[in-house]
Amino acid sequence: MSNRVRRDKEDGRKGWAMVFVTISLFCIIFFAARGRFQAPVSSQAVSLVLSPFQQAVSWVANEVHYVTGAVWEMATLYEQNKMLRNEVEQLRGINLQANEALAENERLRAMVGYTQSARQFDMVAARVIGRESDTWSRMIVIDRGTASGVKEDMPVVTPQGLVGRVVEAGPNSSKVQLILDPRSSVGTIVQRAESRVTGIVQGDMDNPTMPQMVNIPKNADVVEGDVIVTSGFGGIFPKGIIVGLVSSLKNDDGGLLKIGVLESAVDFQKLEDVLVITASREAPPEPIKPPPQTPGTETDPQAQAADKAEAQQ
Repeated sequence: MSNRVRRDKEDGRKGWAMVFVTISLFCIIFFAARGRFQAPVSSQAVSLVLSPFQQAVSWVANEVHYVTGAVWEMATLYEQNKMLRNEVEQLRGINLQANEALAENERLRAMVGYTQSARQFDMVAARVIGRESDTWSRMIVIDRGTASGVKEDMPVVTPQGLVGRVVEAGPNSSKVQLILDPRSSVGTIVQRAESRVTGIVQGDMDNPTMPQMVNIPKNADVVEGDVIVTSGFGGIFPKGIIVGLVSSLKNDDGGLLKIGVLESAVDFQKLEDVLVITASREAPPEPIKPPPQTPGTETDPQAQAADKAEAQQ
């Protein structure tokens, strides 16, 4: 038991001696490295001993410098990324505004060009400000009313073609009935010189986006692709305004007449700006001449002409 205690004490002394020697050696090396202690050894031996420690200190310093630099760079990149995101959002908003302004500019330029080309009309530019939910494809609201000279039954157009007519005019807004409305009725004529067949364009309940040209005789010269324009009969719509193209032809239920399904000239889904024709200096069309009468079956020609004109409105 006593021998074991003695060996433990000797081991403890050896351990403390090793610690003392290690600390002393480290202090000698440290101060020698800083030039504060003149070790009694050659400088070559000191350099040899200090070299690993210097390399370690240099490596640690480089790593610390690298880490701090990386952290600083990450912080800088984070701030730059944040600034760039804000700039991207601002540029995106500016780009949207620029595209909107460009589209509006193109529409207005087209309207100005149409106004200059159709000098026989006095027109007021208006903006579409609303649509009624239950008559989305049949009625629009514009921001011009009686204060701007707009009245009921004035035709509404765009540079592309006929839109409809004013059915209700308020002081600063008006309701416009589109030609897609089944209740509308526009006197029209085939523009092709060899045809000149007349008919009535009205909306179709079963196909709200494509109006129909009705009252076409079965043997009339109307083909797909014919351009349909206003006939001027009825006194509301001036003559010569494009209504649409004949997309297809079909027989009516009675089989005696044809129906022309039209592709409207105006894209009503993209309708934003319109022109209201407030006055026209265009000469009215020639009155309809009554057909020749068979002797013995004469009827009142004025009444027939009135009936035909009413049917073409």
